[in-house]
Amino acid sequence: MKIEQGKAWSEFFGPAFIVGLVLAVYLGIILVRAGGNPLTLARIGDGFRDGQPLGQNEGYDGQFSYFIALDPRPAVVREHLDVPAYRYQRILYPLLARLLVLGQPKLIPWSLVAVNFVAHLVGTYLVEQWLIMYSVSRWYALTYGLWTGLLMAVRLDLNEPVCYALIAGALLAHQRNRHWLSAICLGLALLAKETALLYWIALVMSLVLIKKSSSSSFHPSSFILHPLSLALLPFIAFQLFLYRTFGSSGLTSGGYLATPFELIPYMGLWRVGLVSLPALALLGAIFVPMVVLPSAWGIIAALRRLWRRDFSVAVCALAVNAGFIPFTPSSTFREPLGLIRFACGLVLATILYGAYTKSSRVLNYSLLWLAGLVFLLKE
Repeated sequence: MKIEQGKAWSEFFGPAFIVGLVLAVYLGIILVRAGGNPLTLARIGDGFRDGQPLGQNEGYDGQFSYFIALDPRPAVVREHLDVPAYRYQRILYPLLARLLVLGQPKLIPWSLVAVNFVAHLVGTYLVEQWLIMYSVSRWYALTYGLWTGLLMAVRLDLNEPVCYALIAGALLAHQRNRHWLSAICLGLALLAKETALLYWIALVMSLVLIKKSSSSSFHPSSFILHPLSLALLPFIAFQLFLYRTFGSSGLTSGGYLATPFELIPYMGLWRVGLVSLPALALLGAIFVPMVVLPSAWGIIAALRRLWRRDFSVAVCALAVNAGFIPFTPSSTFREPLGLIRFACGLVLATILYGAYTKSSRVLNYSLLWLAGLVFLLKE
C-alpha cells in the first residue's frame, strides 16, 4: 500500500504540477498588480470598426476571445473584431468559457482564465504521457509546459492552450489506435485555432504514406470515410458559415495590419531589415536561434527520416510544422509575441519527435527553449 501511495504521489508531482505552480504564481502576480481585475489579462483596447482601430490603444488578441464569450451572436460581436471571420473562426475557447459560467458576464473574465489554465495543465500531462509511452523521461514535458508562447497565451486569454492540448490528445489517441477519439480531439482543435490544420495534414500524410508503402493497390479515395477525413467536415462547414456571415473565410494570414504568407523562405524576417537594420539585428539575435535554426533543423531531420521511409506521425508532424515556419508572414516576424505563439506547433512537434526517436540530444536541446522564460520578466 505504501509503495502504491508513493508511486501515486510521484506521478502527481510531475511536470504538470510544476507548470501549474509557475502559472499560478505568474498569474497571481499580474492580478495583484491589477487590483484583482481579470480583464487586465484580455488587454482590451479602444475597439475596431470596419477593420480599423478607433484609438491608439489597439489592445491584444485576447480581447476578441472576451467579446465572443460575452455575446457570440455574429451581428453583435462583429463590431468588436478587427477581421471578423478570422477572429470568429476560433470559436471553441470563448464558447467553453461562456458555457462554464452559463453566460454570466461578470464571471466570463474569470472563466477565460480558468479554461486556459486547466487546458494547459492537461496539455502538459498529455505530452508527459507521450514521453512515457516511448520510455523517455517525462520531465522533458517541461519544455512544452514552460514554453513562453503557451504561458503568455494563458496570461493573455488566447486560443493556443486549448488548441494544442487537444492536438496532444489527438496524437496520443492516434498512437493508441483510438482513431475516433483522435478525430474528435482534432476536429475540436480546428475550431480552437486554424493552425491545427498543420497537425491534421501531418496525420493524413502519415496515414497515406504508410498505406501507400504497404499496398500497391492503395488509392487516396479510400480515406474519404476515415475518421480523420470526417474530422475536417465541421471545420469546412464552419468556414462556409463564416463566408456567408462575414463575407470571407477565416483562413487569412492574420488580423489588423497582417501581411501575406511569404513565398521565399524566411523572407518575413529579412523584410524587417528593409524597414530597420537595427530591428533586424535585434529580432535576428533572438529568433534565429529560437525559431529559424530549429525549423531548418526540423526540415532536414524530418526529410532524412522520410527518405528512409519512416512515415510515422511524429516525423510527419515535424516535417509539416518545421516546413511551415519559413513562410511565416513578415507581420508575424515583426511581432515577437506573435512569432513565439506561432512556434508552439514546432515546439510540440520537436518534443514528440525526440521521444519517438529516443534522441536524448534532441530532447536536451529542446530544453534551451526554456530560455524564452525571460520574456515573462517584461511584465
